[in-house]
Amino acid sequence: MAKTKVPTNTITRDLCDLAAPTGNIYETVVILSKRANQISIAEKKELTRKLEDFKNDRDTMEEVFENREQIEISKYYERQPKPSLVAIEEFKDNEIFYRMAKQEDEE
Repeated sequence: MAKTKVPTNTITRDLCDLAAPTGNIYETVVILSKRANQISIAEKKELTRKLEDFKNDRDTMEEVFENREQIEISKYYERQPKPSLVAIEEFKDNEIFYRMAKQEDEE
């Protein structure tokens, strides 16, 4: 999903609209939280990979200097929409595949 379509601030949402696809708001919240967690982990891995380029084994706490590129990369990720907002937009646009675990019949 293009992150440009996702609002960067929190907006009020109708719970009935969010619950409609699953029929249960709690199931919707679980789906959204799991997707937001996936997005968060992917962004963290991407950020860590980009910042690894700036790692210097000789740096100590006293010798650490500011790197403009490193700061710009960090600021870029800070401006991105929160993973929960991205997950909600994906859910609204039917871009999330989910399935319910089958309940076993008690005998």
